[in-house]
Amino acid sequence: MNFLSAALLSLLFCVSANAQKKQSFLSGMYLQWGYNTEVYTKSTIHFKMSNGNNFKLHKVVAHDRRDFDAIYKKPLEVSIPQYNYRIGFYLNPLHTKAIELNFDHSKYVVTDGQKARVTGYIDGNTVDADSILNPATFLHFEHTDGANWLHFNYVSQHLIKKTASKHRPLLTAVWKAGAGINIPRTDFTWRGDRLNNNFHVAGYNISVEGGMRFYTSKKIFIEATGKTGFVKYVNALANSNALKGNRATHSFGYLEGIVTLGYDINF
Repeated sequence: MNFLSAALLSLLFCVSANAQKKQSFLSGMYLQWGYNTEVYTKSTIHFKMSNGNNFKLHKVVAHDRRDFDAIYKKPLEVSIPQYNYRIGFYLNPLHTKAIELNFDHSKYVVTDGQKARVTGYIDGNTVDADSILNPATFLHFEHTDGANWLHFNYVSQHLIKKTASKHRPLLTAVWKAGAGINIPRTDFTWRGDRLNNNFHVAGYNISVEGGMRFYTSKKIFIEATGKTGFVKYVNALANSNALKGNRATHSFGYLEGIVTLGYDINF
């Protein structure tokens, strides 16, 4: 995802330059890194395949893949679990308002072995029946490198409690609202033939989030939030090694729990 790295570097360079010239209205910034877990609503997935198959899986169940054990098993590979990062820019001296670039590396896995209603056309035949989702005989579908929601948030922060010395915040409430794009890497298996597809801009998302920040020091904080939103994939890649040009369309709602470690930077 080199384009994303370049965009982030350009944004940070512009903000730094403006701050040095004292021409920026920004009063500071913050960086965050952490991890998440999700639950998803059921989703109807529409597949259009290059071999002529055109069908829907109705109201399928999916789950996340947290991989939290990698935090202690492979501590240097910090991007294996479902992670989050945020880069925020404060809009006022009190740091109560901010804009934020938010990336959620979530994982979405359609649960194998479930019975799902299938309608449409497969192998030239009309289908309208229940089928068991099996990767060897039918299909498997997941966004696990991942579902990848990139969006911009508006952030509001409200003081709850100061330290005993009254010199700095100790506990604050935060809420956020935003929207953006989905950049999934979809892992698709068709009748045993699997391909982990390329990263691809494939849709959009909207969300709201709320929670608290606990400041362990003047610049370091721990943020715990709950988030809910709607995600729409309009053209996720569902190619297999044998079949190219496949696309999948679906949408779902989600609830997400997030814990991050943050660092404030004053300009």
